[in-house]
Amino acid sequence: MFCDPRHRRLANMSETDWSDVGISELPTGTVTLLLADVEGSTRLWETQSDEMTAAIAHLDQAVSYAIAAHDGVRPVEQGEGDSFVIAFARASDAVACALDLQRAPLAPIRLRIGVHTGEVRLRDEGNYIGPTINRTARLRDLAHGGQTVLSGATEPLVVDRLPDGAWLTDLGTHPLRDLPRPERVVQLCHRDLRNEFPPLRTPSTVVAHNLPAQLTSFVGRQAEMNRLREALIGGRHVTLTGAGGVGKTRLAVQVAAELAGQFGDGVWYVDLAPITHPGVVPVTVARALGLPDQPGRSTMETLLRFIRDRHMLVVLDNCEHLLDASAGLVVALLGGAPRLTLLATSREPIGVTGEATWRVPSLSLADEAIELFADRARLAQSDFCMTDDNAAAVAEICRRLDGIPLAIELAAARVRALWLAEIVDGLHDRFRPLTGGARTAVRRQQTLRASVEWSHGLLTETERILFRRLAVFLGGFDLDAAQAVAGAGAVERYHVLDQLSLLVDKSLVVAENTGGRARYRLLETVRQYALERLAESGEADAVRARHRDHYTAMAALLDTPARADYEPRLDQAETEIDNLRAAFAWSRENFRCRTRVGAGVIAAAAMAHTRPHPGGTRLVRHRPHRGEHAAPRRGGRGARPSTRRQSRPPQLGRRRRQHGSGRTRPGDRPRTR
Repeated sequence: MFCDPRHRRLANMSETDWSDVGISELPTGTVTLLLADVEGSTRLWETQSDEMTAAIAHLDQAVSYAIAAHDGVRPVEQGEGDSFVIAFARASDAVACALDLQRAPLAPIRLRIGVHTGEVRLRDEGNYIGPTINRTARLRDLAHGGQTVLSGATEPLVVDRLPDGAWLTDLGTHPLRDLPRPERVVQLCHRDLRNEFPPLRTPSTVVAHNLPAQLTSFVGRQAEMNRLREALIGGRHVTLTGAGGVGKTRLAVQVAAELAGQFGDGVWYVDLAPITHPGVVPVTVARALGLPDQPGRSTMETLLRFIRDRHMLVVLDNCEHLLDASAGLVVALLGGAPRLTLLATSREPIGVTGEATWRVPSLSLADEAIELFADRARLAQSDFCMTDDNAAAVAEICRRLDGIPLAIELAAARVRALWLAEIVDGLHDRFRPLTGGARTAVRRQQTLRASVEWSHGLLTETERILFRRLAVFLGGFDLDAAQAVAGAGAVERYHVLDQLSLLVDKSLVVAENTGGRARYRLLETVRQYALERLAESGEADAVRARHRDHYTAMAALLDTPARADYEPRLDQAETEIDNLRAAFAWSRENFRCRTRVGAGVIAAAAMAHTRPHPGGTRLVRHRPHRGEHAAPRRGGRGARPSTRRQSRPPQLGRRRRQHGSGRTRPGDRPRTR
């Protein structure tokens, strides 16, 4: 691949100190620059450190040979980490060098290479500065691993002097980050190289990584979005606080998506709502980032090694029930990753140094709340429109609901069955103060509770029974689980699908398409209300027992690896890990866990918690505490959710000894919109 004389001359070039390169060798005037880096190098170092050590040594040697073979010069200091810069007096030499580097056997390394020609300026005797090197760097950033892109300025200089077997493909004109003038881009192709790549990584096509898809339009909040963007650009940790249903999650996801292009390593979303044990918080973050377990390292060590050099935004959603664990995570991540920015949502501040708290207000009653109602009402009834005749009624609905988005959406869903005046009357009759003196019982939560309670009042008796039984699921459920757990007595199994569909229509259950199958969940605020109804029904123990039995049967199948469907069962168990944990915790804490069935669920679910997944993710065992799935020590109505922070078990225990089953604070720990 390289000519022998130059090989001999540079036989030991990989050990060269580039500060020894003669200053007179650095070309000036019109120069062609080659900038390259390794795609995903941080992840490769974290996951394949031994292979990367050998690959980098091969890369050093390949770069040394290529520079010598094609009359290139490497500046003294420019290039950081795994990136490097080479300067050429002739553009054709730069292209030939790029081709040699891409053809070199460097696995698992894949190089991104940009080549641009322009007038250069010297920063000092051995380094460049100015627009040409900046444009070359931005050009390289467009490429994928294994891809070489040339600027429109370089193309005419090399089109008639390409290496054998090489050709150029026009990729069009694209914007370059932070540069006012777009650039025409061509790709260097060769029969020995991969020539098909995804679209260039232009600023307008930056992927927002794992942010949840939004299936409805985002309404209003332009002023809040502008202020939040400024807060995130100027600080490293912002926490959105506010009542349940006020729209913390939706606002965080919307702003994160818009800022994705400003974070070179992307935006990542972590949902803590289904997590009940503080020890699982770091594991949840690692799973969201796609990190496998690494033997000999704690989960936090794995997270820090992955994040520490990355420029990224992480959204931590629903932290309020895991404040101490969230605080520890935030302090560790921000302390070990100087380029990390965190955006959290919680009902109250996380309480760490440097945290900027930002309370999410209700929607403006003058316009935003009305616009949201009208938009969601059109989804429920396609011919709905705002008129002079109904404007006053819509404004009154929004006023009574204090502009809270979740409450407005629940009310808007009723236009399919009720006149607006009936919706107003229904809300008027159901405003009642919350009981129990909970410190979170602010006015917005009372209004939200009124909306949920009113929606519940519109259900038939069969729908109410199914609704409260579905509250035992954590992290969602499928139709089979709903039929097994909720299909009994007044709700036969064959009734479940029809009744579940009605609850979806009434916006009390969310239906999602997951891998071609329907999966359901209750919004967290709605689920808390349903848990109260379940506790009052007297059937909580029976429903939780069926929940336990269903997931025990699922976990037990994992103990027979010879089964033909073992791999799909592992995938199913990972999807249902939150329900497996819930069944395990309830059986362990329930006073009947000494029975044969109780012991079975403990053994089977514990096995499901500890068996590794083939892809590297471990279904993690955690030590359950007395929480929402724990039975009361006296009485037969089943436990109500704990209101204590789960990271403080001694306080939890004292409070339960004083108050027995521990009444849920209405609207506690919602799934925000």
